[in-house]
This record gives sequence, structure tokens and C-alpha cells, in this order.
Amino acid sequence: MTAPQTTPDTAPAIELKGISKAFGPVQANKDISIRVMPGTIHGIIGENGAGKSTLMSILYGFYKADRGEIFIGGTKTEIPDSQAAISAGIGMVFQHFKLVENFTVLENIVLGAEDSGLLRPSLARARRELKALAEEYELNVDPDAIIEDIGVGMQQRVEILKALYRQADILILDEPTGVLTPAEADHLFRILENLRREGKTIILITHKLREIMEITDTVSVMRRGEMTATVKTAETSPAELAELMVGRKVLLRVNKEPATPGAVILDVKDLHVTDAKGVHRVKGVSFEVRAGEVLGIAGVAGNGQSELLEVLGGYETATGTVTMNGTPIDLTGTKSDGQSRRRRGIAHVPEDRQAEGLIMDYSAWENTAFGYHHDDKYRSGLFMNNAAILSDTTDKMQRFDVRPPDPKLAAKNFSGGNQQKIVLAREIERNPDLLLIGQPTRGVDIGAIEFIHEQIIALRDQGKAILLVSVELEEIMALSDRIAVMFDGRIMGTRDPSQTDERELGLLMAGITDTDHDHSVEEIEDNLAKAGH
Repeated sequence: MTAPQTTPDTAPAIELKGISKAFGPVQANKDISIRVMPGTIHGIIGENGAGKSTLMSILYGFYKADRGEIFIGGTKTEIPDSQAAISAGIGMVFQHFKLVENFTVLENIVLGAEDSGLLRPSLARARRELKALAEEYELNVDPDAIIEDIGVGMQQRVEILKALYRQADILILDEPTGVLTPAEADHLFRILENLRREGKTIILITHKLREIMEITDTVSVMRRGEMTATVKTAETSPAELAELMVGRKVLLRVNKEPATPGAVILDVKDLHVTDAKGVHRVKGVSFEVRAGEVLGIAGVAGNGQSELLEVLGGYETATGTVTMNGTPIDLTGTKSDGQSRRRRGIAHVPEDRQAEGLIMDYSAWENTAFGYHHDDKYRSGLFMNNAAILSDTTDKMQRFDVRPPDPKLAAKNFSGGNQQKIVLAREIERNPDLLLIGQPTRGVDIGAIEFIHEQIIALRDQGKAILLVSVELEEIMALSDRIAVMFDGRIMGTRDPSQTDERELGLLMAGITDTDHDHSVEEIEDNLAKAGH
């Protein structure tokens, strides 16, 4: 990809000068200056909490900077709110889409940008413009489709079309591939290239270094609220960017020896899960996990992986047969609580650490004891031995490099990566026979990702069984010894990571088992939509 030619006199599409923003004592942005040239794709990367989202929220008018200036096309511009940003030609596609699910595509695009109080003329004009935009940028979408009936890849196109319909020349995309299959992500990149070719300027916020290297012209690195570097993508490498992000060298690959699987620890047969609304979420799933191996469950979010973990962790009821070390586990809800699972040697790192893994207002030492507070080591007669828990938590925080290493600090005051380490320390240190782990590095910065991956492989090498659920296909490929792919509540197939690739897994994630011929993104999205995604 070749960036458009610019001259020294070319005004930046966006220039931020000396932007600073504090939230109480926390300095989120510190004197940040950045220039984004027109017609380029400019990546912004940084650890969790580095200040990327705050900076973009200032540019889009969600926050007002404490000091600093914004220039759009060389002109100083005040952006007090998002309407001012839209008027300045800035559009933003959020990680979590801002669409009305029971409205049509056309209604969502027009919403908030009507010509007048009369809706019909607005819809007619929008339909004409939508057709032209779709043809120009490969953003084909049915204008009369209901949002809740189309796949996430198509919904993302709607968000981009919304911005273009509002005359956006500058697009900000926040983690745009987090909910896409590999084929959908590739198609998004083609769309971005088309937009760039037509002179649009794109800012891409992502934690995926592969995407930065593949799609951007220039990349800026943020660390602890400051801009540490801006480099041409062609003149850098993933290893250099990772070091700029965290301030030290980072191992970008998972070092592991081949697995030596032992006895079957977890055996699941014909498992069915129906949720509280009567929706059949898991449909006859069968698999086994052996000692000394990682079984990875791949799939786009919402295909039954969450419900599977909840049943195995004791949160939900199900029908079917599940045995742990050869002994059946009760699935009816009478004994299927997390406490009984722990007694059976099952540890669980849930997908949502804040909602299910921690009580955010409680301290680290209290959170470390949750679920294990009945253990003899934590008790003194009839009472809790708080001194023993504090001491144990201090040891865990040192071993898992939790920062700051303060057991009395409330969980909500730790970064996302350190919150995850607290949960991991609590569960892994129990020496479980089986570790259930969901989205282990969601919202976690690259230095913590390296550490978490090392802990998972170390547990496997101790002969433990690990069931890993992740929407990050690179993570699944790197950590798993076997990969099962879920789509619409079913397992579409199981693969050896050394004998498959992201294309085959991506097709299975979209419900397509025939890999002998090419499949369009539209076919993939149709399958996802039929499955209710």
C-alpha cells in the first residue's frame, strides 16, 4: 500500500497540539501532539490505559481537553461536542456499535440527520445516496434489512455508511475487528483501502500489531498518557512497536513444547443449554479435554461459548452428560454451583472479570479469597483469618507481578491487565485439575498478555487440563494443542493447529465446512445472520 504524495506545504487533515486531560489525580493525556496527513491510514497503539481512547474522545467531542489546540485541515477548530465533530467532517465507528436494533439500515443511517420534520423525503434521498456510497466503497448492504437480523460485519458497514452519509472526510475506528471473522476483517481492510484511495483519512485504534503492519501508513505509539513515537509503518516492526508500547522487549510468540496428553479429565457428551428466554444456545456439543493439553474453543462471540463456560463453571443448568475425572457432574442446578465445582478440582477464570470474576469495590485480598474462603488455610476456628489471607495475597501479587502490589487496594483501582492477574492468581494457585478460562487477554495490554500466556502454558506443562475460550484467533492458534470451532451452538469441527490455518478456521467460525472452494464475505455474513448474530 502506497501513501498519497504530500508536500511540505500540505496541511495535516488533523493536528493536535499540546493536548492534556486529567480526571482528578489521573493524567490521562500529557501534552500530546500528533499530525495525521490527509488520505492516509494512521494507526494509534498503546497499552491498556495509555490514553488512546481519551485522546480520540477529545477529537470527537466527548471530552473537552484541559488545554491544547485542535486543527482540522490547517484551521484551528473548537470541538465542544460530537455534533461539532460531525460538522467538522469527523466520523467515529465505535467498538460497540451505536445502532437501533429494531430499525432498518436506512432508518439508522438517517436517524439524527433528517432533512426536516418529514421523514419520507429524508429516507428517499438517503436511499439514493446509500446506493451510490455502497457502489463507490464496496459497502453493499440491504437498506431495508433490520439491524438485529444482520451480522456484525454488516452492522459495521452500516456504521461506516452513517459517517459517510454525514459527509465525514475523517474516520476514527476503535478496535474494528474485535467481532469479525478473519474473512470479514480482510474485507474491512479492502473497504478502508478504498476509502483511503478516495482521499478519506482514517485513524485506526487497535491492539493487534499484525493489523497495524498490514493496513496502516503511519503509526503513533502512546505510553502512560504520552506520545512516545510516530513512525512510518514500512520502517518499523512488530517487535519494535511492542517495545515502544511497554518500554521493554516483549516476546511476541508463545514458546511451548509439544503437548503430551494424558488421561481424560473432562468429558462432555451431548450437552444442550437453553437460556432464560427459551433460546437454544448450545446444541448437542461433545468433546473431551485431557491432562497436559489446551483445548481451544474458537468462534465469533455469541455462538454458545459463553453458555458452555457458564455450565461447566456451575452458573447455568443444562442437559447431557459431563464427567470430571470419570465422575458425573450434576447439571440440574441442585448441586451445580461454583463451590462444588472447586471441590472437584475445577478452577474458572470467567470471560467478564469485572462482572463475574471480581467484586470491584472490594480489596484485592478479599477478592483473592472469594470462592475459597472455606479453606482451612484461610480460617481460624469459626472465623476468617484475615492476616493469613493478606499474607497469601501479597505472595500471589509478587509471583504474578500485580501492580501496584497493594493487597488493600480496591479491585476497581487496578488496570484491566492487573485485575486479570488477580483472578488468574486466585484460580491457578489452587492447583486445579481443570482450568476453564474465557477471553484471558481481553482488554489486556501486550506486556500482560505475554505473562498470561506463559502461565497458561506452565499449567499445561504441569499436567493440567485447560479449556480455553477466546475470540482472538491468533491467541487460539498460539496456545491450543487442539482447536474446536463453535458456530450457532454446535462444534463445526476440531483441528490440529499445525495442520490448519486462519482461513479454514474462519470459514468454520462462519458455519461453512466445505473448504474446497472460495466463499464470499456475503455468504459468510448470511450464515452468521441466520444464526442470529
